[in-house]
Amino acid sequence: MWQGIVALWLASVSNSAHARGVDLYKHQKYSEAVSSLEEAVKTEAPDSIEFKESALLIGQSYFMLSQTQKAIPWLEKVPGVNEANYMLGYAYLQNGQQERSEAAFARLFGLNPASAGGHLLAGQMMYKKEFRDEAVAEVRKAMALDPKLPEAYFLLAEAAIGHGELDEAITLLGKELEINPNFSMAWYRLGDVYSRQQRWEQAIPHLQRAVWLNPSYSGPYILLGKCYYNTQNFSNAENILRHAVSLDPKNYAANYLLGRTLIAEGQAEEGRTMLEKLKSLPH
Repeated sequence: MWQGIVALWLASVSNSAHARGVDLYKHQKYSEAVSSLEEAVKTEAPDSIEFKESALLIGQSYFMLSQTQKAIPWLEKVPGVNEANYMLGYAYLQNGQQERSEAAFARLFGLNPASAGGHLLAGQMMYKKEFRDEAVAEVRKAMALDPKLPEAYFLLAEAAIGHGELDEAITLLGKELEINPNFSMAWYRLGDVYSRQQRWEQAIPHLQRAVWLNPSYSGPYILLGKCYYNTQNFSNAENILRHAVSLDPKNYAANYLLGRTLIAEGQAEEGRTMLEKLKSLPH
């Protein structure tokens, strides 16, 4: 009888600690959440829903506290959960375990980590968090398996741009476009590189292709407007930049360039209004 009462009491305490931990996590009080949830898991059955939720939230809390080494063993308890694999991928990486990072990202997307696609996906995830050297290493592994894998040269080009190696980026983007000519982002970045070099005339056709392939993305319109402005083709610049502003009304660069273009065309009042608008825009 007493054993049953004690068991019920422990379950009640565990349930209370679990609920408190979940609530603390929701309010982003991660240190306090860890304390409550680590108390709760002591009496939660390892195969229970409560235990799995506790383990996940403890791991996520440690991750959010930048204590990735402590996060790993908890996140490893729930390998079938997308959020766990996402954080594990970066936690492993931050702790020098690149192969485990590859595997976690592959699980996240249902890929074989040893495949070309698996390596490229891992590289893309690594690059998003600015692990550039690790990302390049993954892409090289992917290309060793499949030299014509779409988007591989593009990621290498992104890394080259990040290192200021613009001529190398042009070469890599050219190789990407030989494989993947309908990839709008590659045309956009090629135009971007030429514009960084102030080679406005060379940038324009690439940016036009990016616009034609993806007419709903403001980035190429803004750069194209900038190129037309710098070649003093103000009429084209105005049309393109008005469209950019319609797509992204709060974009600082688009509004700034449109204001400058209107002033250059003699539409000073509207141009000054556009420039005045910049005070309320983030940049």
